[in-house]
Amino acid sequence: MPGFHAKCKFPPYATWLSYSPSVPHFHRGRYPTVELRAETLNGSTRVPIPSDSAFLKALLLELRLEDEHLFVEQRDTCTRINHSCVHSVSTATGELWPVLAFHKSGLIYACVPLVEGSLEPRPPLLTVRGLSQGLALLLGIMDYVSPSRKNEAELSGKVGQLRTLLVQACPLGTPLNTNIRSLNSSFEDIQEMPVDKEQPAWRSSSYKGKPQVNVCITEKVKCMQYDQKDVVDTWQVYGAVNCKCDIEGSAPNVTLSLTLPTNAPPLQDIVVHHCVTSVDPAMLLSTSAEPLHDSVYNGPYKFPFIPPSDSFDLCYYTSQVPVPPILGCYQLVEEGSQIKITVNLKLHESIKNSFEYCEAHIPFFNRGPIAQLEYKVSYGQLDLFRDKSLLVWVIGQKFPKSWEVSLTATLSFGTAGKEHPTDYVCTGNTAYVKLYFRIPDFTLTGCYVDQHSVQIFVPGKPKITASRELISSDYYIWNSKAPAPMVFKPLLD
Repeated sequence: MPGFHAKCKFPPYATWLSYSPSVPHFHRGRYPTVELRAETLNGSTRVPIPSDSAFLKALLLELRLEDEHLFVEQRDTCTRINHSCVHSVSTATGELWPVLAFHKSGLIYACVPLVEGSLEPRPPLLTVRGLSQGLALLLGIMDYVSPSRKNEAELSGKVGQLRTLLVQACPLGTPLNTNIRSLNSSFEDIQEMPVDKEQPAWRSSSYKGKPQVNVCITEKVKCMQYDQKDVVDTWQVYGAVNCKCDIEGSAPNVTLSLTLPTNAPPLQDIVVHHCVTSVDPAMLLSTSAEPLHDSVYNGPYKFPFIPPSDSFDLCYYTSQVPVPPILGCYQLVEEGSQIKITVNLKLHESIKNSFEYCEAHIPFFNRGPIAQLEYKVSYGQLDLFRDKSLLVWVIGQKFPKSWEVSLTATLSFGTAGKEHPTDYVCTGNTAYVKLYFRIPDFTLTGCYVDQHSVQIFVPGKPKITASRELISSDYYIWNSKAPAPMVFKPLLD
């Protein structure tokens, strides 16, 4: 595999090869997209990867598998001692580094990870995170190939299958699954090479059948509420649009549009999948780092794309919604040996009152098990978790007509043991309530996919399925009677 660097995710060139004096085997995978990235990122310090035969010859020389009895200064000088499997291979255009290579049971496994940055001076190996990914992939290849090493016919067969398996394991040069053995059963379902020159590399298989498209918008809302005058509550919304397009053809064109209600906050910080063929630049420049103003992009949010064969996230986005879905207040005070808590929750009137689930978890850290519990809930059910350190308030699938629920409780605790939860942040009365909920067929931004706006330029009438959901993520309500561990105070004049 060719190289990785710093923030690497893409190895430019993946190669494994076996060496035998009589019948050598050679297999290589090359990723032009990653080599182009290397050219852009490394600049003048980049050493291009030579041809297969030149790379193999240089590697054999470096690993002392060729001309091993001769003194080669660039390889055998006493100032150059290798203590790892990361090598610098001398080529006609310069020193190619880092080359990850090792010789095992008559086979050579090698790769060149991408280095995202300048190669001069050489960065420390620990900062080249692609090396670990490359090593994992090579070890996966070795695990797949090595059991057949003594059987020449079987080895040749596995070598022939390897290219097909790497389409799944390492598409576009990114290792996604290093367990090559687990992919063996499905290799017949993968095209070895696109039969159509227009077929993009990310469409690794073809589909036969009635065209259908499934789209799901998932929004997650994070929240920190304090109920304190000098601390600002914060909330954030993150959205992802997942697609699964079963469409015939080597390069089908699909256009999908995201729609917002009138006067809804715009989508911002939009990141699109590489299969999107074009997009309005203003859409990508709209950022939540800047205050909302008249020039912000308000749509339409159209995404023309050539879909991959499998499920994928078409885009990600954020939005500055005006209110969180559930407003809360939590108060915890100690009175002698007892603790009294009050929790009030209110569903905002703009939120769909139809949950798949809605729960409030109230943990008690650095204390013993709950020995006594007296409580009153206006709605739902309160359960004591089995470790007796957590109260679970099951609100259910709907809030009452008042849109408000409340809980009051008085607790006393036994002697703390090692099995009870501890926390270095939540000490004393610093505590929180954490909400867990999912609202199907709803998004906080109002974003949805109009099924009639999905355009597929293929014969036949496609089946379009669109869904959406809102899910809580790190939704905290902190005790207003104690200092909050993280605060956002307004600037003083």
